[in-house]
Amino acid sequence: MRVWRWFCFKYGKEILEREPNLLGFRLGNARFQPSGRKDKGCSQGRLFKPLLPSPHCSWHVTLLCFHHRQRECISIHVGQAGVQMGNACWELYCLEHGIQPNGTMPSCKALGSGDDSFNTFFSETAAGRHVPRAVFVDLEPAVIDRVRTGIYRQLFHPEQLISGKEDAANNYARGHYTVGKELIDLVLERIRKLFQTNLVPYPRIHFPLVTYSPIVSAEKAYHEQLSVAEITNACFEPANQMVKCDPRHGKYMACCVLYRGEVVPKDVNAAIATIKTKRSIQFVDWCPTGFKVGINYQHPTVVPGGDLAKVQRAVCMLSNTTAIAEAWARLDHKFDLMFAKRAFVHWYVAT
Repeated sequence: MRVWRWFCFKYGKEILEREPNLLGFRLGNARFQPSGRKDKGCSQGRLFKPLLPSPHCSWHVTLLCFHHRQRECISIHVGQAGVQMGNACWELYCLEHGIQPNGTMPSCKALGSGDDSFNTFFSETAAGRHVPRAVFVDLEPAVIDRVRTGIYRQLFHPEQLISGKEDAANNYARGHYTVGKELIDLVLERIRKLFQTNLVPYPRIHFPLVTYSPIVSAEKAYHEQLSVAEITNACFEPANQMVKCDPRHGKYMACCVLYRGEVVPKDVNAAIATIKTKRSIQFVDWCPTGFKVGINYQHPTVVPGGDLAKVQRAVCMLSNTTAIAEAWARLDHKFDLMFAKRAFVHWYVAT
C-alpha cells in the first residue's frame, strides 16, 4: 500500500511526512495508526501548520490510498477557497458519473453493474446512496453553510462538514493558537474514520505546479478546436498555471500530463517530442527527462452555467519545477515587510 497526496491550492504546503517505522503517517504532528492501536500523542497533535486560518491557508488536499484490490481517494477541503473549490469538484464528479444531488444514481449505472470507478471517490451506503470521501473544514461557518443548504446538501454526510463560530480574520497566530485549537481534535477524528487500514507513506513530492489547458470562457468559445500539440504547449505557458511563476526561469525535473477527450497516443508522443526540443523549456541534466502520460477518452465535462466552455480535448499537467521558488520568494518578501513593522508580532509573544 502506498500513499500519495496531491495539492490544488494557491501555495503548496507539505502535509504528509515520511514515517520511518511505517506504522502510520502524520498530518502535522498527529499520527494515524493502524486499526486497533492507540496513539497517546494524537490528542495533542496539530493538524495543519498553520492550522486553518492563515492568510494563505485555503487548501484542497486529496490523499490517494492504493490497495491491491481497490483504490480510494480522500479529499480534505480547508478554508474558504478550499471549501468552494471542493464543492465545485464534487458537483463535477456527480455530473461525470451520473450521480444525483441526493447521492443516488440510475440502476443501470449502479455499483456492480458495470464501471464502478467512481467508487474511488464515493462510498456506498446500505441505502444505495453514494457519499463523498471528503471532509470540509473552515473556522467561519458561512461558506460551509452554503454547502449545507445548496443543491447537493443531501450528498454529504453531516459529520463531514465541520465549521467553527468565527474566523481568524486572516491572522495566523489567532487561528493556530486560539480558535483553531477548538476544532483540531474533531477534525482529526473525522479524518481518522475515513481511513480503515494502515497506510504506508510515499516519499515526499515537493510543491507540484498545476497547469490546465485550454482555459476558454463560455462567452468566448472558439469555433475551431485546439489540437493536442497546441494544448500541450499551452501547459508550459505562465498564463495557464495555478501558481504565478515563470517556468522559463526554472528547470523541470518531472512532468505528469493527463489528457482527456479526443486524444491519440501518436499525437501525444509528437507533442512531447516537440516540447523537449524547445530551448525555452529547460530540463535538469542530472536525471532523465520524465514524462508520465495518461489518456482518458471521455470528453471533458462542464458544469451547466459554468464559466468554462465545452471542448473536445483538455489536458492537466502536474510538474516538478524549480520555478516554484518564485512563489515562495514573494511570500518571504511579504513576511519581511510585515515583520519590519512588527505587525501581528504581539500574537506570538503575548502571554
